[in-house]
Amino acid sequence: MSQPVVQVSTLAHFDPALPLPAYETEGAAGMDLRASLHSDDRADGIKLPSLGRALVPTGLAVAIPEGFEGQVRPRSGLAARHGITLTNAPGTIDADYRGEVMVLMINLGPETYIIRHGTRIAQMLIAPVVQAQLTEVASLPETARSSGGFGSTGAS
Repeated sequence: MSQPVVQVSTLAHFDPALPLPAYETEGAAGMDLRASLHSDDRADGIKLPSLGRALVPTGLAVAIPEGFEGQVRPRSGLAARHGITLTNAPGTIDADYRGEVMVLMINLGPETYIIRHGTRIAQMLIAPVVQAQLTEVASLPETARSSGGFGSTGAS
């Protein structure tokens, strides 16, 4: 499979001093997304109280090629150190979406966290997509698990 080309457009509130998303290491799966706050939020940041949510702007729009999606995922360091994660992880950026890439963050930690301008807030992965064809049937084929739900395959 050839390497997909993702077009990136910066929006009016994008800070040109911030780098575009990039793979931080040679083996990285995701590119870091940074908070590019609107000018009235830059000095104080966005305060995220315990159990609070915020939709954080990146100042970027992307054109992902057909047959791919962007997956927005939490950063493990923010989660481990501060309890900051994403409410809809992974978030999906569809190939036909052209609006701003926003990151819906939640604070599961006990302390207020301040999202500062330029903070690496999430990572974006580009992944192939397969659209399935659904066929309605009267019954499904049996399996060893069948309709067993959560925990049905054992305790560990």
